[in-house]
Amino acid sequence: MSQEIPNAEDNKPHRPADDTELVYYSGSPMLRAEIGTLTMWWIAGLVIIAVPIVWQVMANTGSGPSAIAWLICILLGLIVIALPVLLQRTVRYRISNYRIDYERGLLSKNIDTLELWHVEDISFHQSLLDRILGAGTITILSHDDTSPKLVLRGVPNPRPLFETLKQRVIAVKRQRGVIKMDVG
Repeated sequence: MSQEIPNAEDNKPHRPADDTELVYYSGSPMLRAEIGTLTMWWIAGLVIIAVPIVWQVMANTGSGPSAIAWLICILLGLIVIALPVLLQRTVRYRISNYRIDYERGLLSKNIDTLELWHVEDISFHQSLLDRILGAGTITILSHDDTSPKLVLRGVPNPRPLFETLKQRVIAVKRQRGVIKMDVG
């Protein structure tokens, strides 16, 4: 009778760490999540565009604004309308199973990385309008020097991402052997 000897690798107390990085979300905040802010900027832009029209009507004499004034108001109004959309697109989030990258900038780029094992607390907020629009805000408090409070605004489908992040924070801390100690 021969006895099978177990493989030496099967008797190891720990399996090797799986360093595969999975990306849960990568992209810019959703524009529809900032609908109130967008509306205010768009109204301001339209008011600026309307200034020469109102000026023309108020003048009543036909000596209204010059062509340059019309051009300046129209260009300025279009810039004010486009500005919030442009600013929204200069922010990007990349959320994975080990870290969160927060990138911002139009011409120059700044990227802050928050390792999940640094996370102390995570919270979720979704207003009624956010729920209707399918967006939300996840706030992360950490022991990270550069990003002690990271607010991820306008995240699409935020609740499953929030739940996944909570679980990953626990798993990564357990993997690294991080122990929380309350000093009293």
